[in-house]
Amino acid sequence: MTSRHARKAAYAAVSLCALTLPLTVPQPAHASANRVRLGSANDASRASWNGPAFTMNGAGGVVAASMARAVDDIRGGTGSLDVVVLAGSAPTSGSATPECDTVMTIPGVNSCTTWTLTTAADGSNSQINTDIRNAEFVYFAGGDQCRYAAWKGTALEASVESVVAKGGGAGGGSAGHHINSPVVYDACNGSVTSTQALANPYDRAVSFTTGMFQWADYGAVINDSHFVTRDRMGRTMAFVARAVKDGLTTGGAAWGVGVEEGGSLFVDRDGKATQYGKDAYVVLGDHQPEQAVERKPLTYSGFKIWRLTPGTAFDFRNRPTCGYYLRSVTAGVPDASLYSGTPVTDCGQAGGTALVESEPNDTRDTADDAGTLVSPATITGAMQAANDRDYFRVSLASGQTASLTCSVPAAYDADLYWLDSAGSTLARSVNDGAGTDEALTFTRTASGTGTYYVDVEAYAGSGTSAYTCTLTKS
Repeated sequence: MTSRHARKAAYAAVSLCALTLPLTVPQPAHASANRVRLGSANDASRASWNGPAFTMNGAGGVVAASMARAVDDIRGGTGSLDVVVLAGSAPTSGSATPECDTVMTIPGVNSCTTWTLTTAADGSNSQINTDIRNAEFVYFAGGDQCRYAAWKGTALEASVESVVAKGGGAGGGSAGHHINSPVVYDACNGSVTSTQALANPYDRAVSFTTGMFQWADYGAVINDSHFVTRDRMGRTMAFVARAVKDGLTTGGAAWGVGVEEGGSLFVDRDGKATQYGKDAYVVLGDHQPEQAVERKPLTYSGFKIWRLTPGTAFDFRNRPTCGYYLRSVTAGVPDASLYSGTPVTDCGQAGGTALVESEPNDTRDTADDAGTLVSPATITGAMQAANDRDYFRVSLASGQTASLTCSVPAAYDADLYWLDSAGSTLARSVNDGAGTDEALTFTRTASGTGTYYVDVEAYAGSGTSAYTCTLTKS
């Protein structure tokens, strides 16, 4: 089972925001279900939506940056939409609606309704299913994914699927992340550690639910959460090996997707994913395990692992065959350095040619890594507050020149700075006026390679419209 700490005191501060919202209506609607709606009492309605879009989060809470992108993608940048949060238990402290408290701070959200459901029978509750079908995004909270798996085959499952089918979206965090993969580690027999799963991949606690949500482009995947903090790479390896051995996936391969706490993997309607916040890992097993039998330790050679740092992309529709590092498990003992490695192939481009900002990136310490981008590269973000600053870390070799041009939307005036590793300004572009583009160049004359920071700052105004910067190195 996964922790529900993210639905507890961590949201107490955020919950204060909800006090200013236009409507909070607790409505006990069923003997075992509870409903709380924030925002408008009336649902948004229109003929079509632009999704689907998905957010796969490493902890239970909503990651505002990825959720904002999902909201914008689904509504096509105009109008507003409704969100439903499904939880298997109520928070024991703090706000009763921590996920909705965050969701309601995002532009373009009309309402957010939290349903707390405690029995499998709640999946057939007519009011719950009406709320879900009228929504454009369904978020599964953290808690116990076994409770969510009990809704397999109910009206609730069909209702969530109808939201995605009409161009809406779905997602979740922690337990809610688990339930959104086609092979669900359900924890119905208790939780399992990496050590336990590698020692016996058929441990009673290694149990799966299949045949529930089957999102497009996300096939053959097993999600895992709290990934680095709780050292879950080993158990994901065991899950993947089991899926291949037992035929839980097709084509002789299975993919683990592990997201770290504070991280969110956003997946758009074309199957292209962008990582936000903290790292995620994609773990591929593409052959039968050398040993995966009951009461014996796992042996599996050559798991292919992609590390997704914030801002990097992964194409689930056209899955890569390069850019991974290799790790193995021998008699239940995994290789060292499971969470980092040198790719055996670089796909011809070390880090791709595009980077989308991942908040928080408001300081040099939290800067998005643009150092592996291949020139010319595109960097996008938005000045979502009047005091927003977006930092991107880059590197230059001796004699190399960086040219940076930024197209700024009409919603705000943004300035552009090139900083050294200590934060001192080396070059700037501060043209006046909303929608006025910025451009600068800088040449490294010192020997060796140096680290620099691109700083995009809001000068006047704000908005969710994206700026686009093109970085060229010569």
